[in-house]
Amino acid sequence: MLELSTWQEVHQLYARYVSAIDAEDWQSWIDCFTDDCRYQIIPRENHEQGLPLGLLDLKTRAMLQDRVYGITETLFHDPYYQRHIVGLPLILRSGGDTIDAEANYTVMRTKADGATTVFNAGRYLDQLVLTNQGWRFRSRICIYDSEMVPNSLIYPI
Repeated sequence: MLELSTWQEVHQLYARYVSAIDAEDWQSWIDCFTDDCRYQIIPRENHEQGLPLGLLDLKTRAMLQDRVYGITETLFHDPYYQRHIVGLPLILRSGGDTIDAEANYTVMRTKADGATTVFNAGRYLDQLVLTNQGWRFRSRICIYDSEMVPNSLIYPI
């Protein structure tokens, strides 16, 4: 059983993560991770079959920084906003300075014409570790339910 203060800190990490993405505050997004992190976006079918191929597989914080550089400096796309809706994290295991958790998510996309659609839905499968800066993601696997991602994936999920 987690202490109340730890539970609150975990929820704050989840909230900071989606707030950073929705606000396009990329440094704050990166700050949610450890240096030796893993960030993967993979279809449910591949994850369930143990197949490693996903849309994105970043294995260090430096790779996250490279992705941010791509988003801000090299990628051109129709502008849109994202809005994340994330369920409360379910603590699967906790011990010492490590927590395994999962949470459902939905990502809404709003384009310049004002149309809002569901862009992606699935679940996060996470490993969190306690660092000197507080709880951070060591691993975040975004397992999306659909086999197709409409158009392209620009921003993190």
